[in-house]
Amino acid sequence: MSNNNQTTIQKQRQSVAKPLKRVDVLKSILNADSVKEQFQNALGKNANVFIASIIDLYSSNSGLQNCDPNKIVREALKAAVLQLPINKALGFSYIVAYNNSKKDENGNWIKVMEPTFQLGYKGYIQLAMRTGQYKTINAGEVYEGEFRMVNKLTGEIDFNGTKKSDKVVGYFCYFELLNGFSKSLYMTVEQMATHAKKFSKGIGRDVSVEQLIEIASLPTQANSSQAGWQGNFHGMAIKTVIRLLLSKYGYLSIEMQSAIIDDQEGDSYEIQDGEIQRGQGVKDFETENVEFQEVSAAPEVSPGY
Repeated sequence: MSNNNQTTIQKQRQSVAKPLKRVDVLKSILNADSVKEQFQNALGKNANVFIASIIDLYSSNSGLQNCDPNKIVREALKAAVLQLPINKALGFSYIVAYNNSKKDENGNWIKVMEPTFQLGYKGYIQLAMRTGQYKTINAGEVYEGEFRMVNKLTGEIDFNGTKKSDKVVGYFCYFELLNGFSKSLYMTVEQMATHAKKFSKGIGRDVSVEQLIEIASLPTQANSSQAGWQGNFHGMAIKTVIRLLLSKYGYLSIEMQSAIIDDQEGDSYEIQDGEIQRGQGVKDFETENVEFQEVSAAPEVSPGY
């Protein structure tokens, strides 16, 4: 082959456009005028900061990098409309990847990574306080010795016992509205682990209720930058009691109703052996879970914008 031919081939190879990196595909979608407009309508002057946090989250999360970028933008927009940051370190809301079972064009079951918007327990509290109807809302861990009894008639819970150790035995949520109505919920660690195992699609079949209870015996990390029952059991448990109590007895604005629906989308169902199965005993809203993964901090965004 002559030198001229070799030079021509080299130039042709160089002229062939290199495939875009995954993050570049996401950036190109976010740079589209129609997409920018949606984020600007939701966030105003904070839109660019939020968009930067999407790119940062995507770049640091291998699971999301295997998802359709268009779907990631769609899920991120749900958080933007609620004006909640998606920085995992802040804990208001998350975009996480599920390895879902889907049928391909040939009718065969395959695994597909799909992004899903989910609220953190701080996000629920934030949305509740925005309604202006809550005088008090509180949730947290209950330690050994603190729990005494539940008044079956009124539903009031007595936590006036003396703390004996740092062992967590349960979780509570309490709220009082401005009109004086109040309600509380208490769930033991065992009840929470059973609930999570039954309804969380992020918990593998090989993880037992007993193993979840063992995880709950670890030091509390409600503000951990990790997510999911296996990475932050206490934070997920606090979120669970908040969601179950508010969804049944709390004042729900249209914004909160929309957020809860988005958050629990698909969580009451599990795909097992190619069949969609609904969790037994489901009434209103169930807990959700994600696969935990350590991520680097994204640019901070004020939850109230």
